[in-house]
Amino acid sequence: MSTTHQSDPANRSRLRWRARRGLLENDLILTRFLDEHEVSLTDDEVDALTRILDVSDNDLMDLILARKEPDGADDLPHVHALLMRLRSA
Repeated sequence: MSTTHQSDPANRSRLRWRARRGLLENDLILTRFLDEHEVSLTDDEVDALTRILDVSDNDLMDLILARKEPDGADDLPHVHALLMRLRSA
């Protein structure tokens, strides 16, 4: 059986650490989102959040504010779905 995000406290801790951002606005949005939804995130949602966290702070803000959409390898349905949740948080 493979380890899932929810079954591995170390994975959850790493995700929360990666959500800490240089831009205060991003940090507040991501922290608030994780405070409310972290325990219910599926592995697909964790993958989407990980992909979103790989972008620069300015690009992340543009994604959250819907000034741009994911492209390239990140243009996936589960990434768009998680962005919609972040935008409404």
